[in-house]
Amino acid sequence: MDLIIRHASLPPGLSTHKEAVDIGIEAGRIVAVEPRLAASAAEEIDAAGCLVSPPFVDPHFHMDATLSYGLPRVNASGTLLEGIALWGELKPELTQDALIERALQYCDWAVARGLLAIRSHVDVCDPRLLAVEALLEVKRRVAPYLDLQLVAFPQDGVLRSPGAFDNLKRAIALGVDVVGGIPHFERTMADGAESVRMLCEYAAEQGLRVDMHCDESDDPLSRHIETLAAETQRLGLHGRVTGSHLTSMHSMDNYYVSKLLPLMRESGVAAIANPLINITLQGRSDTYPKRRGMTRVPEMMAAGINVAFGHDCVMDPWYSLGSGDMLEVAHMGLHVAQMTGIEAMHACFEAVTVNAARILGLEGYGIAPGCVADCVVLDARNPVEAIRLRAARLAVIRRGKVVARSPADRATLALEGRPEQIDFKLQRG
Repeated sequence: MDLIIRHASLPPGLSTHKEAVDIGIEAGRIVAVEPRLAASAAEEIDAAGCLVSPPFVDPHFHMDATLSYGLPRVNASGTLLEGIALWGELKPELTQDALIERALQYCDWAVARGLLAIRSHVDVCDPRLLAVEALLEVKRRVAPYLDLQLVAFPQDGVLRSPGAFDNLKRAIALGVDVVGGIPHFERTMADGAESVRMLCEYAAEQGLRVDMHCDESDDPLSRHIETLAAETQRLGLHGRVTGSHLTSMHSMDNYYVSKLLPLMRESGVAAIANPLINITLQGRSDTYPKRRGMTRVPEMMAAGINVAFGHDCVMDPWYSLGSGDMLEVAHMGLHVAQMTGIEAMHACFEAVTVNAARILGLEGYGIAPGCVADCVVLDARNPVEAIRLRAARLAVIRRGKVVARSPADRATLALEGRPEQIDFKLQRG
């Protein structure tokens, strides 16, 4: 074999073995998962009982804006709307080289932290499609190390922004993977519902997935997720549609939600919460009590809806912090959603791994024979400890090859890429 990981603990649900297992890897695939594997390999890693997980997956990010914090100025109010206005000011000043360089730097951080698949929204309201072309180039360059899925996102509204729908179609023709939208940012509720209809119809015609920013608002009457689920049912898009953010749901009355959740489940619409960002952006106009600003994660999970957590932003007009650490995302999600039971904490770990992978439609994801040999060795014994400690990534493995390491006595990786902490750098060519 090419690689064997010895004495690995696996997350609950990924193994029927009660004891540690060995993971055998050959030709970029997992070929064996069993205790005391009687085989040898060119390279072996002794996990010593530490947790070996499938890689982290970020199902909701904005790579075109990442690492642009302070350009052209800092978001003084901390609100979603000022962030959108700032991005509008910055767009005319963007260059492809700068977009590519910032995105590649972020991908370095991501891979070093075991984040090997990202769904990034890319703004299509600029008729130059500058960001689209830049991220398609980034996608090409990082393909050996990271799965990058792109969403054609009309940041300024597909109806509100002149030419946005044509731009979206052009982006899809260039190779963007998913149809996006932002119905709550259209001029009226009726326009928002119309945007959902037309975008879902276009996705159905093209055989594409849909991922819409939906109801990222404190307004309980922002109910475009209902329209999204209904259109999914009507067009037979079951399992291919995601509603991201859904923060208005935290302000909705319980009776309406009791009707909404079964509709979402029946339509197969998934949900993505973004704990770090929505706990920061939402509730800004409240005095006290101040709303938490995150959607109803445990209630949706209990209803049988697939729920994942996204990072959303890192050092951009909407959020000044972040490092590409999906364990930090799970940590915040756990606290904001008050998911402190053992099974609930395991569910938060799944929200940044298997649930997110299902939304992206990743093939061969997991720790089992036949799966792609992508995994992370964490300096923790189980998922709860991994979240609690934001555990160091002792080894990050991509297609059976170790691409990043971190010593066990360090809590975090260096973001500057110092060689004693990270031995991985994306190829720039």
